[in-house]
Amino acid sequence: MAYASKQQLLDEINKTAKLFINEFTDLLESEKDLLIDGVDRTPAQMIAYQLGWLKLVKSWDDDELAGKTPELPAPGYKWNRLGSLYQTFYDTYQGLSLSELIQSFKQQITIWNNWIESLSDDTLFIKDVRNWTKPYPESWTVARFIHINSVAPFKSFRSKIRKWKKLNNPV
Repeated sequence: MAYASKQQLLDEINKTAKLFINEFTDLLESEKDLLIDGVDRTPAQMIAYQLGWLKLVKSWDDDELAGKTPELPAPGYKWNRLGSLYQTFYDTYQGLSLSELIQSFKQQITIWNNWIESLSDDTLFIKDVRNWTKPYPESWTVARFIHINSVAPFKSFRSKIRKWKKLNNPV
């Protein structure tokens, strides 16, 4: 997870985001809310989860830059009880079609690219440049928060959607 540069971080985000979201292009709209035994989320929930975290992490930085103190993970939520936070992500995006979810995801990745491009290397890679990273261990830089809330889940959720597709269409 140690990135040598901002560009390397951006390249990995974009590569894994594309691999993740491309898994959804062959799904039918009628399948987006289908929960299958053996997979803990529907396809729509998988995308909503990503959208929720992408917006939330960026909001921490936006809040700090606006002079506010970000509450992590979100106001009213604790790190050891994230299920209800995930439910808010699902509820927020439940009215969107599959194509709208895919488009929203792509738009959010563009927003993240612009955000990350605007950050200095010090902000990304030096601990405690942003106050919202201070309560966390030494290795938890802004870049690590970015990785853990983009690259890592893009990879793990790509596996989930692939498993979902295999179970939904056994050959």
